[in-house]
Amino acid sequence: MKLHDRHREWGPAHTGPSGTLCCVALRTLTASLIGVLGALAFSPGPFALLLPLSVAGFVLILRGLSPRWAWLPAWAYGIGFQFVLLGWMRAVGPDAWLALATVESVFYAVLGSATAVLLRSRYWPILVALAWVAADTWRSSWPFSGMPWGRLGFAVIDTPLAPGTAYVGIAGVSVVVALLGTTLAWAVTRGRTRWRGSVGWLAAVLAVSVLPSLVPYGSAADGSARVAVVQGNVPGDGTDILLDGPQVTRNHRDATIALAQRVADGTAVQPDFVVWPENSTTTDPFNTPSVGADITAASDAIGVPMLVGAMVDDPDPMKVLNQGIVWDPGVGAGDRYTKRHPVPFGEYIPWRGTVFGTFGKLRLIPRDMVSGDRSQPLTIAGVPVADSICFDVGYDDGIRTQVLHGAQLLVVQTSNAMFIYTDQIDQQFAMTRLRAIESHRAVAVAATNGLTGLIAPDGTVLQAADPRTQAVLEQSLPLETSVTPGIRFGVWIGRGAVVVTLLALVLMMITYRRSSRSEGPFPVEGETDRVLTGSPQ
Repeated sequence: MKLHDRHREWGPAHTGPSGTLCCVALRTLTASLIGVLGALAFSPGPFALLLPLSVAGFVLILRGLSPRWAWLPAWAYGIGFQFVLLGWMRAVGPDAWLALATVESVFYAVLGSATAVLLRSRYWPILVALAWVAADTWRSSWPFSGMPWGRLGFAVIDTPLAPGTAYVGIAGVSVVVALLGTTLAWAVTRGRTRWRGSVGWLAAVLAVSVLPSLVPYGSAADGSARVAVVQGNVPGDGTDILLDGPQVTRNHRDATIALAQRVADGTAVQPDFVVWPENSTTTDPFNTPSVGADITAASDAIGVPMLVGAMVDDPDPMKVLNQGIVWDPGVGAGDRYTKRHPVPFGEYIPWRGTVFGTFGKLRLIPRDMVSGDRSQPLTIAGVPVADSICFDVGYDDGIRTQVLHGAQLLVVQTSNAMFIYTDQIDQQFAMTRLRAIESHRAVAVAATNGLTGLIAPDGTVLQAADPRTQAVLEQSLPLETSVTPGIRFGVWIGRGAVVVTLLALVLMMITYRRSSRSEGPFPVEGETDRVLTGSPQ
C-alpha cells in the first residue's frame, strides 16, 4: 500500500473531522501548559528537573499525529515556553515581548512536524533529541544573529548535569537533557508489561548524564590575577541607563577612586586590573571631554589598567560601537573589543528604511550598532582576557574563539538596568556560570547595577554584589591554559545535530518502512503502522 493511502492527514484515524479537531484542540491546550513547565526550569526557579519532563510531555502529546497536525500543539508548546521564559521583555514593551516570543515559538512548530516524522523510526528517542538541539542551534543563529535564550543546556546550572558542559559544551548537555526527556517518553509508551527494560535504559542514560559530576574536569592553574569589578549603580529607579549617563560614569569613577584610597590605606590589596561594565559611559569618551576626564581620573588614581565599557561613535554618524576599551594609567585608551552580537530591533534596526524604523519604541533607536568580529583575546596587565558584552555570553562563538587563541580568563561587561526587576539578570548570570564551567575559566562579571560577580572555573559564585547598589568586588582569580573538550568540540555537536536531523528527515520521507523489524534498544512493536495512520496508541 502506498504511503499516501496509509498516512491520513486528519490526525487520529476513525474519528472523523470533528473528533480530530477536538482531539487536536485538547492536545494543543495541554501542550501550552507543558511549555510553561519547561520555562519554569530556567533560573531563577529551582525547577531544572522539570525540563526533561517537559520534553517528554512534548513528545507524548505529538504521538499519533501526522506532520500536518503536529505543528499546532507543538506551536502551542512554544508559545507557553517562550512567552513565560521571555517575560522580562515586557520591560522593553508589550509589543517587543509579543513579537520576539511569537517569532521564537514558531521554531517549535517546525520541530513538531519534524518530530512527527521521526517518530516513525525505531530510534526515535535519539533522533528526536537531536532534532530538538538542531532546532535550538537554528534559532540561536537565525534570523539575524538569532536568540539563544531557552537552549536546554542553559537550564542545568546547580544540577549534576552542569559539569558535563566542560566535556561536551552547551550543545552536548542540551542533547543529554533532550535524550533524558525522549527516553522517559519512550519508557511511558512501553507500558507496564515491559517496565524492566524501560527502567534499565532510562537508568543508563541518567548514569551517563551525571558521570561528569563524579569526575569533573580539572587542570592546574597557571598563576592568578587579582581583579576588581565595579558596579557603580544607576540613578533613579535603576531601570534607565540613559536617564543621567554622565552620573553613571561618575558613579564608577567615584567607586574606583574609593578603592584606590583603600589600597593606599592598606585595607585593600592593589588589583592587577579593574573592570567597568557595559554602558559605564553611554557617550563617546573621545568626543566628550568630561567623560574622558572621569575615566582618566579613575585610571590614574588606581594606577592599573581598567577595562571600560563605552559607546563609541562610528565614522558613519548613523552607526555606533559598543566597546570594551583597555585604559592604561598615564597612557589612555588602547586595545578594544567590540560587541559581536548587537540585539536586532534593540541595538540596531534591520530594514531601517521601512516601517520597522518608525514602529513603536523603535523610533527611540537613532543609530545602528555595528557588530565586532575580534577573535584574539585582549591583553590586560599582561593577561590574555576573553571579553563578552552582555548578550554575547549566550552565543558559542565569541568566548570559544578567544579561548582557542589563548585567553586565560573571561570577563563579561553587561548593562541590564532595563531588566533589573526581572528574571533576565538571573538567567544571564546562570549562562555566565555555565560558560565558566564549559571553558574551565574564572569569570569576572561587571554590571552597571546587577548582577555583578566573580565566578570560579567550576561555576561556583565566589562573590556577588546586591542589585541596585554601588559595590566593588575584588579577588585573585586563577589563570587557566588548558582547553576543554567542550570548547574544542561542543559547537560541532550542535552543527552535527542539524546535519543528522536533516538527513534523517529526508530518509524518513523517502522510505517509511524499516528493512528489519528486529528488536533494537528502542523497539517499536507495531507502533510504526499506528503512527503512520495516526491511529490511537
